[in-house]
This record gives sequence, structure tokens and C-alpha cells, in this order.
Amino acid sequence: MEEKKYEVVVKVLILHTVAVIMILPFVWLVSTALKSPVEVFTPTLSLIPEKLMWSNFAAIMDRAPFWLYMLNTVIVCAGILAIQLTLVIPAAYAFARLDFPGKDVMFLLFVIQIMLPLESIIIPNYLITKKLGLLNTRTGLILPFVASGFGTFMLRQTFKQVPQALEDAALIDGAGHLRFIWYVLIPLSRPTIVTFSMISIATHWNDYFWPLIITDVDRVRTLTIGLGMFVQQESGSDWTLLMAATLFVCVPIIAFFLATQKTFIKSFLTSGIKG
Repeated sequence: MEEKKYEVVVKVLILHTVAVIMILPFVWLVSTALKSPVEVFTPTLSLIPEKLMWSNFAAIMDRAPFWLYMLNTVIVCAGILAIQLTLVIPAAYAFARLDFPGKDVMFLLFVIQIMLPLESIIIPNYLITKKLGLLNTRTGLILPFVASGFGTFMLRQTFKQVPQALEDAALIDGAGHLRFIWYVLIPLSRPTIVTFSMISIATHWNDYFWPLIITDVDRVRTLTIGLGMFVQQESGSDWTLLMAATLFVCVPIIAFFLATQKTFIKSFLTSGIKG
């Protein structure tokens, strides 16, 4: 009994230590965002600012149109996710539940797409985007990411776990492919869809490389490009404004995760998929 208590205490201490290590950079970020430039470079380390400099957030709005960048980022992330789900769900259904010539080869091509880093196809993507006249447009920011091999793979694996008996029952009731997808597969695959949605939004919210390449006007720039403006300064980085801007970029995605985590966990616990 004593050994079990000792093991529990050790596990709790380890978990708390790891949690502190993981959260400390974010605490430092918030602390620096609320300090004055002079206080940041004082020799004594303090996480609590002497005076809360809320004016830092007003200052970043004067330097760059962050609310416009926020709107652009939301539109781009939502547009990418909406089109991805529209394409990924039927594609995953075809690979998981249908038989057609070349199925395995085509699925292999989808899997290979997952292994390709964005940098390896950035030049072809840029040339195609330029040829279509989509530079400096939100459509140009969205288009290269609408087909997701990763999402297709995730949903295919989930769709394959749905018992054949459910599909047979749906067919007997007169349901076609679309009805079976909408009323059976999507509700049962909700955990995977939620997980993929969170990954997609977080990935494209933080994307810097592609928006940097195809945008050079404020009306279509995203938050990460605005954040880069505080690093690329001739006088050096203003750490207080940089941290304030970083916090402005991070808070929405953190709030999104906190708002959806209960649904995410509940989806796993209440999933009706059985092997």
C-alpha cells in the first residue's frame, strides 16, 4: 500500500514538473508583453511587471493593421477547412468502402503527399498561383491546401472501422452513398473530424512561409506576417511589442482549443464505432 502511494506521489510530482516547464515560456511571454522596454532588460529576473503596460497592445495596432490580419487569417483558415472537409470526406469514403480500379495506387499517391514538405513544392505552387492571377488574394492563400492527404488518410482509417452491418442496414432502408455518409459515417467519425479540424486550423493559423511569398499588400496579409514586422526592424527587435503581438496571435487559437476540448474528449467517449 505504501509503495502505491509512493508511486502516485512520484507520478504527480513528475506531471507537475513537466506542466510547469511547458507553461513557463507562455508565462514569460505574457509577462514581457506587459512590461516596459526598460524593465525587460533589467539584470534581475521578474515575471511580475512593476507596471502593467496595456499600452503595448495599442502600440502594435498603430504599427500594423492587426484586426485586418486577424480577419484575413480567420477567412483563410475557415475557407481551407471547409473545402478540405468537402473533398476529404467523399475521398476517404471511396478509399474505405468502395472498390474501383487503381484504388491502391491512388491511395499510395495520397499517402506520398503527406511525406512531401511544403518547401519541396513551393516553386510549382507559386508559378501556378501566379499564372492564375491569384497573387495577393485570399484565394491564392487557400487553394494550395484544399486537398489534404493527411485528412484523407485519417478519415479512411476511421471509415474502415464502421461495421459492414450498418452499411447493409442503410442500403436496405434505401439510403444511397450520400445519405450513408451524412447520417451514419459523419456522426460516427466525429472524433476524427474534430481532431483533423483542430490540426488544420492550428497549422494554417501559424503558417508563415506561403503568405510571405505570395502577399505584399496589407489587405490580404495574415497574422504571422504582421508578427514578422516586429522582428525585421533596422533598430532591432522591440521585445515588448513583439511579445504583445505574439500574445495577440496566440490567444485566439488557445481560446479555440479550450472551447472545443470538451467536445473533442466527449466525442471520443461517446463514439459509437465498434470493432
